[in-house]
Amino acid sequence: MTQTDTEFDGREGYDVHAVQDKWLPVWDELAPFRSGRPGDARPKRYALDMFPYPSGDLHMGHAEAYAIGDVVARYWVQQGFDVLHPIGWDSFGLPAENAAIKRGVDPVLWTAENIEQQKSSMRRYACSFDWDRVLYTSDPAYYTWNQWLFLRMFERGLAYRKASNVNWCPNDQTVLANEQVVQGRCERCDAVVTKKKLTQWYMRVTDYADRLLDDMAQLEGSWPDKVLLMQRNWIGRSTGAEVRFVVEGREEPVTVYTTRPDTLFGATFFVVASDSDLAAELAAGTAAEGDFAAYLETTKQMSEVDRLSTDRPKTGVFLQRYAVNPVNGERIPIYAADYVLADYGTGAIMAVP
Repeated sequence: MTQTDTEFDGREGYDVHAVQDKWLPVWDELAPFRSGRPGDARPKRYALDMFPYPSGDLHMGHAEAYAIGDVVARYWVQQGFDVLHPIGWDSFGLPAENAAIKRGVDPVLWTAENIEQQKSSMRRYACSFDWDRVLYTSDPAYYTWNQWLFLRMFERGLAYRKASNVNWCPNDQTVLANEQVVQGRCERCDAVVTKKKLTQWYMRVTDYADRLLDDMAQLEGSWPDKVLLMQRNWIGRSTGAEVRFVVEGREEPVTVYTTRPDTLFGATFFVVASDSDLAAELAAGTAAEGDFAAYLETTKQMSEVDRLSTDRPKTGVFLQRYAVNPVNGERIPIYAADYVLADYGTGAIMAVP
């Protein structure tokens, strides 16, 4: 006998919609995964999945991803824990907005409709969410706490503004996130993306880098070694020295950071980020100004990943300027190059063969 020969209650065939319509109200009434019931003395656990973007309905990728959190939450329930397993929607971001713009509809209405559609799909999927604990990041009651947290950081000097190069679509006249740039083009209109310097907000997370690294010792033995190594490499603490190079014809010296100050005697040239203010200043009024301008336009069309790739030859343009090696007084040529980033370190390096 196969499943198509009979249904579980004896009827011929299997009507999935009838079964869903029968049991969904029962599940709603029982609420088997409701957490925090009055008088519940069970020990507590918290399981949290990444919130989906409400840019459309769910797909099998969602089913695969949320199956992991579902298994974890169900396991702890079976182990006798009161498990808080909420769900929500990341509805205050670019994917939802872009989907609405693409369809020419109001983002508020489009987002709300997609949330209801995804919620309906998740209920049929029977994931172990507590449906009394639902969050929407586009809800003012939610993002007011984002604003509150930002203000606390600002008051403590942890939020600051500075000019930085961003992805810019000249056709749509808008800033693009990295994921909106596809092979150097805007995913909306297919225009070639360039770089534009705009004032941005930043969080001074580097103030906590040393503490994060030192406290990771507490996780050894309970976290996988490869995860700890990835975290340490991502934070990237290094020990070195700042060295000031005098630039001929410039009053203020240029500082570079190096982990190998002992190699200063071997420095043969000096490199500044091609998209930095310093490069533009050094090239101005020299015979290299035209070549530098052309090189800069090429740099603006590259992503940071491409610029830092070790699989391509290094390029640069001589700025017709010289720096002075501080340990031996030798003149070394200054180049602008795309493999140095303006926002990384001081935006300048010394080069030692």
